[in-house]
Amino acid sequence: MEELKRGGMGKLMNSEHKVTLEDVARASGVSTGTVSRVVNGRAGVHDTTRVKVLNAMRELGYLADIAARELSFGKNATIGLNVGMGSPRLIPFFLLLLEYLNAEIQEGGQRFMEVPSGRNGLPEWTTDGMIILGAHDDDPRIPFLIEEDIPFVLLGRAEGVRWVMPDDYDGGLQATRHLIRLGHREILHLSGIMNNQTYHDRYNGYVTALEEAGIPLRREYVLDGEFTSLGGYRAVRKAIESGMKFTAVAAMSDEMAVGAIAAIQDMGLQVPTDISVIGFDDMPGIGEGLTTIHQDFEKLCKVAVELLREAFAKEPIRHDVLPIYLITRRTTARCRS
Repeated sequence: MEELKRGGMGKLMNSEHKVTLEDVARASGVSTGTVSRVVNGRAGVHDTTRVKVLNAMRELGYLADIAARELSFGKNATIGLNVGMGSPRLIPFFLLLLEYLNAEIQEGGQRFMEVPSGRNGLPEWTTDGMIILGAHDDDPRIPFLIEEDIPFVLLGRAEGVRWVMPDDYDGGLQATRHLIRLGHREILHLSGIMNNQTYHDRYNGYVTALEEAGIPLRREYVLDGEFTSLGGYRAVRKAIESGMKFTAVAAMSDEMAVGAIAAIQDMGLQVPTDISVIGFDDMPGIGEGLTTIHQDFEKLCKVAVELLREAFAKEPIRHDVLPIYLITRRTTARCRS
């Protein structure tokens, strides 16, 4: 029969069981972040709470792992990638990001894994360090990771944390300016859910470009679609079938742009002769031949891992905005109407 022992807190425990921070947190009635601060001797814990946690540690037989407590960004670290709720995963954009991150992290000798989100929007489990993607309004992951004292980097933007992002606002601005320079004034904006930071920034760039040119913003020209080719196809086909008149589409992803082009052609129109289309991202194998906004995926992932390394080393918090640029190819032309 497997040998059992009873901890001092009255919890029956397997002798093989290694007591964790979560065990101590449950026993002392505090969060794992609070236990972590006690273990690491950090400030911000009331003396009464600190004593309670220390007593629980002693009663449970918790022995802090010194190596883990002094964890550096070394070969023993496991890095997780977590995508926000509602952000699509089985799309080329995400798969390319996954490929670059995996290569960058493994090159440094760390382990890498994708961590799914639970129904509460939080990672289903945590790793030594995390990279989070798909930030949105009131994203619960940021305060959670801060509370749990887990080093992380956001691919996006938020106050008081480490983050890196392409200049999505400038991308939306450049894309729309390009179409306006070609004489277009009836420009559809094809985007995703507006509470997503990326989509919101790109939309704001679109609005600014219209304002600069004295073109009124028409709400019916702002189409919310899925971040997929099918989403772009459906949104643009519906617009054409409804009788909406436009001469250009500013799609906020290459995948949506490809879907928009298919819809335009299926409705008997030509790109760019009748309608110009511009994408965003310059995705390999998708953006080829497409006028688009280029962002450097490899650089994005390199900077993210660099910032995460700084988080492990407790260096000052900083962020980085990566430049983007316009690539003109075959899907935009001067307005003929």
